Amino acid sequence: MNTLKQFPYEQVLVLGLAKSGAAAARILLENGKKVRVNDFKKEENNSTAQELRNFGIEVVTGGHPLSVLDDVEVVIKNPGIPYDNVIVKEAIHRNIPVITEVELAGLLTDGPIVGITGSNGKTTTTTLIYEMLRGSGEQAKLSGNIGTVASEVARESEPEDILVMELSSFQLLGIQTFKANVSVLLNIFEAHLDYHKTLNHYANAKAKIFENQTKDDFAVFNLDDDMVVQLVDQTNAQKIPFSATQPCKDGAWFDGNMVYFKEKPIIKRKDIVLVGEHNFENILAAIAAASLMGATPEAIRHVLTTFQGVRHRMQFVREFKDRTFYNDSKATNILATSSALNAFQQPIVLLAGGLDRGNDFDDLIPYLKNVKSMVLFGQTAEKIKAAGNMAGIERVEIVDNVEQAVQHAYAQSEEGDVILLSPACASWDQYRSFEERGDMFVRAVHKL
Repeated sequence: MNTLKQFPYEQVLVLGLAKSGAAAARILLENGKKVRVNDFKKEENNSTAQELRNFGIEVVTGGHPLSVLDDVEVVIKNPGIPYDNVIVKEAIHRNIPVITEVELAGLLTDGPIVGITGSNGKTTTTTLIYEMLRGSGEQAKLSGNIGTVASEVARESEPEDILVMELSSFQLLGIQTFKANVSVLLNIFEAHLDYHKTLNHYANAKAKIFENQTKDDFAVFNLDDDMVVQLVDQTNAQKIPFSATQPCKDGAWFDGNMVYFKEKPIIKRKDIVLVGEHNFENILAAIAAASLMGATPEAIRHVLTTFQGVRHRMQFVREFKDRTFYNDSKATNILATSSALNAFQQPIVLLAGGLDRGNDFDDLIPYLKNVKSMVLFGQTAEKIKAAGNMAGIERVEIVDNVEQAVQHAYAQSEEGDVILLSPACASWDQYRSFEERGDMFVRAVHKL
């Protein structure tokens, strides 16, 4: 078990529990820190709070009294808690640092870290890098937004372990010293503006992945995304581009037939089984990052000729009566759904809708050309219907939930159609997570 190194604080407030908060509290206690936990949920409905209290941690639940900041030297907040939260605002006012749990991960491990961020494609890219490294005999471990909490993985890691971390803008905004040996920035698209308020604030949060890198580190970046190209200028790391459209012989690139890393041929495009142009960019990023960490061309080829996607991200579910069903529940914004729609030539019955973050869906209209009908649900159903009507889609239905949507989609489909769940919205209006939403879709498909 690894211990915290160079963590200069003795009295810590953990704000918000969930998985990352509970992990941080336990690790801090193990390292002799004085820990206080504050969670808005009342204790009678909060088994994690009760468990931490049994460990001897001071726990305050059912609200956010400012007194929880008394004598505190640092706040470790749940990444999803916004910066206009009353405790966070007061901490900043008192000049108390506010960080996220991923900062602890960097202080707990002596091994290398590969950090992956971007608006879309993080989970797929992270999984590809992990599989490529494992296939090459490297001791890679998944952590962060995918799999286990980053600090828990780092706590148990060996110096030779490579931590492959999926990192959100929420996590990165709260780092001080955290550093990835290889950072990956996939793309920037307008997202999470309810949290970050402006696109620039959101992009700068993503760019913090470069902040502490040195000339001995690597920054893998998307040469085809203008905002990413601007942001990577901030890093001191060695810049490694990837591009699906232009040669970049110091990175990962494509000549129309063969994929290369630098001058080394890796795989023919036609041999890659993962569908979608957006996934091709993810593949190029993964090839670059994995190669820098020692993955072999043979292992990379094996992964790319067998890997068909992660759950809830363009996940093939089944073929039934010549209809093909795909679960893309992780498509929580317009760009992700646009990419999914671009992946198919067949007629599509689109299932979409979810949390209303205040945006319209006009940007989706150019990508609806293969959509023959739509079945919508959630808070944004009427807004997406308006976009569908503007795109000339004649059949648009609104239903109560994903399970009903599957039944209606199948009823209006024909042989040869793709039935695609790609919501273009977060799930929190009706479901606890995009995983829960996707699982409901999969169950409903199999019930057919």
